[in-house]
Amino acid sequence: MPKIPRPEGQHTVTPAFAVPEAAKVLDFMQRAFGAEVVDRYDGPEGVIMHCEARLGDSVVMFGEAAHGMEPMPAMLSYYVDDAAAVDATYRRALDAGATSESEPKDQFYGWRSATVRDPGGNRWTICTIVEELTREQIMERMAAMGDDHC
Repeated sequence: MPKIPRPEGQHTVTPAFAVPEAAKVLDFMQRAFGAEVVDRYDGPEGVIMHCEARLGDSVVMFGEAAHGMEPMPAMLSYYVDDAAAVDATYRRALDAGATSESEPKDQFYGWRSATVRDPGGNRWTICTIVEELTREQIMERMAAMGDDHC
């Protein structure tokens, strides 16, 4: 039996979510992260039934939580090039309709990150590595923080 390859640009695991007002989420992803639509199917009511959007080298699938389907938002990490890009992307995300969960900050584990929630309830952590640390260094920093890291 021949192997059927996955679609071009897809990785072994592809994140997906189903949320109310998926079109607003697509608009947010395009404005905040520069997402490009790879494929889209709108239902008879004009809602997005299935959409695939490319962000960088990854594809995210999503659609409307409709017809009795419970919303299933996601938690996603969005990697950018450097610390300045974390800050700029965070500001763009807020301008595109996100709400802030945490402002840009350097983390004890060597990353700079910020977290926003999009109009559909998905949580996006915008991040980059700013300091390469060993596991031991991270554990030392975490221990020095006590319970503050949780």
